[in-house]
Amino acid sequence: MITFSQNRRQFLGQASCAAVSSIPVLNTLLNLSFAEKLSAVTAPANGEYRALVCLFLSGGNDSFNMLVPRDPAAYAQYQASRSNLALAPGSLIDIHPAGLPDFAVHYRMPEVASLFEAGNAAFVANVGTLIEPVQNRTQVNTLAKLLPLGLFSHSDQIEQWQTSMPHQRSGIGWAGRTADLLQGLNGNQKVPMNISLDGGNTWQTGDTVAEYAITTDGAVGLENYRFGWQQYDAAAQGYSQGVDSHLAQQYSNVLMQTFNTRKKAALDAYNAFTTATSAALPGNITFPDTYVGNRLEMIAKAVYGHAHAALGAMRQTFFINFGGWDHHSGVLNYQASMLPQVSAAIGAFYNQLVAMGMQNNVTLFTASDFGRTLTSNGQGSDHAWGGNQLVVGGSVLGQKIYGQYPSLALNPQSGPEQNPLDLGSGRLIPTTSCDQYFAELALWLGVPPSDLPLVLPNLGNFWSTGSSSPPIGFLA
Repeated sequence: MITFSQNRRQFLGQASCAAVSSIPVLNTLLNLSFAEKLSAVTAPANGEYRALVCLFLSGGNDSFNMLVPRDPAAYAQYQASRSNLALAPGSLIDIHPAGLPDFAVHYRMPEVASLFEAGNAAFVANVGTLIEPVQNRTQVNTLAKLLPLGLFSHSDQIEQWQTSMPHQRSGIGWAGRTADLLQGLNGNQKVPMNISLDGGNTWQTGDTVAEYAITTDGAVGLENYRFGWQQYDAAAQGYSQGVDSHLAQQYSNVLMQTFNTRKKAALDAYNAFTTATSAALPGNITFPDTYVGNRLEMIAKAVYGHAHAALGAMRQTFFINFGGWDHHSGVLNYQASMLPQVSAAIGAFYNQLVAMGMQNNVTLFTASDFGRTLTSNGQGSDHAWGGNQLVVGGSVLGQKIYGQYPSLALNPQSGPEQNPLDLGSGRLIPTTSCDQYFAELALWLGVPPSDLPLVLPNLGNFWSTGSSSPPIGFLA
């Protein structure tokens, strides 16, 4: 029985290892903890700015063609399992991870390969949604382990990657819960901590905060509204004065007043954001004119403005949703056109961070619904589970592959298992949980270890907040 006199940290420590049936009670406590601000988060002594950038590859990226083993025996297994989806040795760029045999990246990702070899990028292998550790196919088939809801479903897995709540459906994301804790660190509250380049999303939605949506051109405001005096534009000046007059009114109707207050807050955010991002970026870096390139260029402007202008932000998150990765057919052709867009944009973004002297202050990471089957369905691959992810930044302990890169052997339809992680058709059981992946990022952003259960309630099944070792270890 839980009493109100029970110490919050004692309860969280017990709940993190308890059965999943206790999670609804835990969720209630989490909301109360945020609302009552029971955990004090103090600003870093040196006032250091930090930001996370989530590049979500929605649809399910076939990431075992993004990161390929080059050890002869492992590559032969890759070829055998992938059949007509396997990339030939000449279609790969070799990389040399510390402490491991050689690997390779897709031949259209030279910028990522260069960042990896320079120690500014790393891969995290075979990550996926998990409620608890799962070791083999037998545990799945016999229901000996609790499994994420809607496994292999786009909508469910996208939600779980953004909420880190694989045991239940939720509209609150882990970046939102992080912002609930850390938003107060930002000196200027006009612009929210969480900024999205692709509209509403679950990842940045919290109990008390929501994402601030912008476009590749900057903040979104009222059309024709200008917050400064427009000497040579009488129409804009008249329109702006009318809006200002409307917003200045006090209404007895609660709904109208609430709308008025929120519109005024939105315009204040627009004004502050526009001013902060108006300066030209240093370094003469050219971003590719692509979906991802344009968004990362806008994020670079926001990062530069937030860290150096009047906004005074100390912590930020940014979200990009790059869709179209559900390649049930044409996977080789589609990846040959889409992966270079990712690689070139990330390369330009990192170069821009270096030009701004901010490469250690920003970490970019990828996420996706799930990995895909190793086996071919004829022209493409189907929904699977574990997949490989990329992290980039000056704080990344790079030129490494973290986690366990799995065997790519396929199990026969019947008989003894050759690869315990293969559920069939090359659907690989994750060996690193999303919770561990996200915990590493949340700690780096500034969430205290003791408060990680507020952000990632399921983390205790994979890592103890009292551990002397990091959840994975890819960030300094």
